[in-house]
Amino acid sequence: MVSIKQVQVTFDCAKPERVARFWCEVLGYVVPPPPEGFATWDDYDRSLPAERQGAAFACVDPSGVGPRLFFQRVPEGKVVKNRLHLDVRVATGLVGEERVAALEAECARLIALGAVRVELLRADGYNESCLVMQDIEGNEFCLD
Repeated sequence: MVSIKQVQVTFDCAKPERVARFWCEVLGYVVPPPPEGFATWDDYDRSLPAERQGAAFACVDPSGVGPRLFFQRVPEGKVVKNRLHLDVRVATGLVGEERVAALEAECARLIALGAVRVELLRADGYNESCLVMQDIEGNEFCLD
């Protein structure tokens, strides 16, 4: 049996570079270097056929630990709740009001980047509190 060594998370979106740069800020990710032979990603993008320009973008964990995030342009807009979402782990190990305060602080930072606060889900005896948000194109994610 082959074991999987890496995973990439792919986002369908309208504006790949814009959404990728948002997630770079959220997660501390970076844009990888452009392909060999190109000084910048803009140079690479201009080398593509017009219909492929701006169609994709990526970001990576600078430590190499987290998954690569890939963003691809699709013609349709988002219409329903995501079946899969990211949990951004900002309050691991915290409980009660200390946890909620950490979630709220990160929420404020992300709102300044264009995210939208949806709902604070309070601890219920089984799950700890988390905060549901949306990225700049309406994709749901949680602060956990």
